[in-house]
Amino acid sequence: MTENSTKTRDQAESAFSKTQTQFMARSRTISEIDAVALERDAKTLRLRELRLEKEANAAPVISKPAKRK
Repeated sequence: MTENSTKTRDQAESAFSKTQTQFMARSRTISEIDAVALERDAKTLRLRELRLEKEANAAPVISKPAKRK
């Protein structure tokens, strides 16, 4: 009886360990994806601010109307 109980316990611990490893790997992957997304968002914001600043500092182009004959 004890041998059967030990075998069942070992199987349960093995299954739990496998599940736990998968969960930790998934969590690590999600953390990496979140970090990349945060970096991308920060870069996008920085580039947008630079573009808006450049557009604000640019002299407006005023075109003269074409002469009619």
